[in-house]
Amino acid sequence: MKDILIIGNGISGMMCAIRCAGRGMHVRLIAPGPSEQSQSVMAAGGINAVTAEHEEGDSVRCHIEDTLKGGAYIAGKNAVEGLCSHGEEIIRFLEKIGTVFSVDENDRPLLRAFGGQSHKRTHYCGASTGKQIVSALIMEARRFEAAGMISRSMRQYFHSALIEDSVCHGALIYDETKRKLEPVYADALVIATGGQNCLFGKTTGSTKCDGYAVGKLFMQGAVLKNLEFIQYHPTTLETSQKRMLISESVRGEGGRLFYLDGDKRIYFMEDKYGKGGNLMTRDIVSREIVAAGREVFLDISFLDKGLIDRKIPEVRDLCAKYGGLDITKEPIPVAPSVHFFMGGLAVHKDHETNIGNLYAIGECASMYHGANRLGGNSLLAALYSGMIAAKAISEKSSCSSHPEFRDLIAQEQRIFDDMIEAKSPFAVMHIRDMLADTMRAHMSIVRSEKSLVRGMEDVRYYLSVVDRIHYDASVSAYTNYSIKGILTLALATFACARARKESRGAHYRGDYPEMSKAYEAATLISYENGEYRILMDREKAYED
Repeated sequence: MKDILIIGNGISGMMCAIRCAGRGMHVRLIAPGPSEQSQSVMAAGGINAVTAEHEEGDSVRCHIEDTLKGGAYIAGKNAVEGLCSHGEEIIRFLEKIGTVFSVDENDRPLLRAFGGQSHKRTHYCGASTGKQIVSALIMEARRFEAAGMISRSMRQYFHSALIEDSVCHGALIYDETKRKLEPVYADALVIATGGQNCLFGKTTGSTKCDGYAVGKLFMQGAVLKNLEFIQYHPTTLETSQKRMLISESVRGEGGRLFYLDGDKRIYFMEDKYGKGGNLMTRDIVSREIVAAGREVFLDISFLDKGLIDRKIPEVRDLCAKYGGLDITKEPIPVAPSVHFFMGGLAVHKDHETNIGNLYAIGECASMYHGANRLGGNSLLAALYSGMIAAKAISEKSSCSSHPEFRDLIAQEQRIFDDMIEAKSPFAVMHIRDMLADTMRAHMSIVRSEKSLVRGMEDVRYYLSVVDRIHYDASVSAYTNYSIKGILTLALATFACARARKESRGAHYRGDYPEMSKAYEAATLISYENGEYRILMDREKAYED
């Protein structure tokens, strides 16, 4: 029986675990906490799929074209075709395991309009699509747990992969309860750790998705892809702790963006782009909000209160709780915020990386979204990538034996112990806060050579002191040892953004404002002896 190790228990991780267990493999699922605390539960908007009950004129081909167009034509065509063509299968699977999608009085699915899409095709579960899918997957996973095919380990963290001769044999795991590193050998290691929110500090997502696993694997030889493409969601509400997402469903139900010129409302998106202006892709709306140069509002108060209560109660409650706003009577002050990362570990169409038996799924893998993700495609990609990886793992022959890695494990344990004993004036949380300031300032919606170079200088300085950072007893050991991988990933992100001298999708260069045919390619970056090497690969953009 194959042993599979999955890091991360959100939607993509659980889907992969369920499919692996269903194919007769034993899965160990590792995460800091329960699935109910994963970022997946925050996904409120919905999931895209063209089903038999699709809107008139829609088709899988339309979904494919919308996805490729939204991604500025650098997403892999074969991968996108696979993603979109499996939409109905995934919806039916979710329904089978207990996900209850919203339907009308005739039991037909209710569909939302999301930005960049030619038709309504976003299925949703009232106000809590992500929560419902997570709950259904948890119950399905428990069936396999009861049968001994899936085991869960919480309060455990990825430290590093066990790699020899470009083949992965498992991972070194930090057990917070035992406070030590332990090897876990496996026939396949699957990374499902989400995006890189921690780089930016306050975002719409969870800082538990910190990018460390991606950064560490990059240092261990994994190739990364398209890190410069960072999606800013145009409509978020400022709070003391984070940016609260005002779902795209508000604009899908008719919400209008405006700013004030004196007492006059200027509906700037409609003035520039026409009737569908409020539902342009997220990169365009975000840039237009920045270009407005003043406070922007999202208004839905003109709609029937009953419709608001029925269709977007989560937004109504969120605005009341965190902003003291009654959206049935007043507009919402909004601003863009980091929301999704199109870049991550470069994977083949089966989701295996350039390192054998090392797979990446969900947001930490760069595959389907190209330069910009369409709303509603993230949940679809999370589920589909877990399915594809499980199928590929089951069809691949297992390792007959695993190296013991005794020297490596002993060395990593010494480094870990030295970190705990180290003393310096640099606290890890101080460095993380400075990194967030740097990323927000220099990896913003509009970028330039000068700003990117300044950001790289800042991150290089943080890296120069990282080996002298003292153990901060107020945070976990993981928070301390993860800082170097996070900083390394940040520098790689700046390097990719500097290398792409054009504007495409979510990457906008004020000094190179036009899209260039020369850059109609994926950005691949590798780490060799401390050096960053970048390749623009047209085949990677077109074929995977």
